[in-house]
Amino acid sequence: MVYDVIQVGTGGQGERWCTQYLPPNVEDDLIDVVAAVDVDEAMLENAKGGLGLTDSQCYTDVEEAFADHDADFCTIVVPPNVHEQVVDRALEYDLHILSEKPIADSLEASVRIAEKVERAGAKMGVTMSHRFDRDKTTLRRELESNEHGPLDYLMLRFTCNCRSYGSWGAFRHDIEDTLMIEGGVHHLDILADLAGAPCETLYAQTWLPEWGEYAGDAQALVNLTFENGTRAVYEGAKTNAAALNGWGHEYVRAECRDSTLVLDGRELERYAYDPSVEPQLGEGVDGRRGESIPLLEGEKWANTWLVERFVEWLDGGEPMATNVQDNLHSMALVEAAIESSTTGEPVAVQELLEDARRSVSIE
Repeated sequence: MVYDVIQVGTGGQGERWCTQYLPPNVEDDLIDVVAAVDVDEAMLENAKGGLGLTDSQCYTDVEEAFADHDADFCTIVVPPNVHEQVVDRALEYDLHILSEKPIADSLEASVRIAEKVERAGAKMGVTMSHRFDRDKTTLRRELESNEHGPLDYLMLRFTCNCRSYGSWGAFRHDIEDTLMIEGGVHHLDILADLAGAPCETLYAQTWLPEWGEYAGDAQALVNLTFENGTRAVYEGAKTNAAALNGWGHEYVRAECRDSTLVLDGRELERYAYDPSVEPQLGEGVDGRRGESIPLLEGEKWANTWLVERFVEWLDGGEPMATNVQDNLHSMALVEAAIESSTTGEPVAVQELLEDARRSVSIE
């Protein structure tokens, strides 16, 4: 079955949806984009050029687009603070939903959205693109193979030179806790996925150096402990002097019993444990080179792949891993980091999520 889609948001990241993520799935006869919406009429040129839409298929009002087309689902690629408004309109028109991360701009709003979707009997997926990128997927498969022994701890580094206003998209510079909401939501999600268990406790410090042109914190150091005993450390920075591991090129190190796995700049290496080269005190470091691990082959990755997985779910397959209910755990990690930095105390992540669920009332 070919599903009719309305693309909501065609500027910024929405341009990539119009030109990169949706077209391969149109070509594979999985979807047909029947309309596009953006409040900035100029941005609709991206839908016309990338998706071949006509003037009559382009709208500046989302409700008008939903009313004019009997579509199957919509995508949401607009700033997080308006996600809930679009979800509400979509559910009124019996649409399933595939949304960019995060679910919303707060855990409370995210829980409300998940509850509304469940009550409506709709399906909603969230495109956690980094988790399903080629390099992270390869690392995940290596850890799942059990060839490296049990996982001890993880380290993820994301450091950028985006200190000047507008260098990370102007709207992100105006968001409070922008690193956590726009970046950490991906990176903490990746760590939880690689750890293979829900996060138990989280302790975070977030801040903004005087040279960072942001409305809120853009730097972070986070410690996580997962329910299976795995630990993780996250270093996130948007205002550094140099971009050592920028967007999509994150450094991830997985310390296992039998191997150290290092993902850096989209290249994965394995350093196997060798007891014969254990250095004694004063003998320096182990200078061996790592063994290169080829990245997995595939025609689709990240959001392009996630569109396909969403369609498979609509066809009656298993829910996508980043369905809205499961993705609440990623939002809870973001909220926990913000709360921990504010209070200076560690946060019990699952308790935080359950408290949010209990506190939300849907009429």
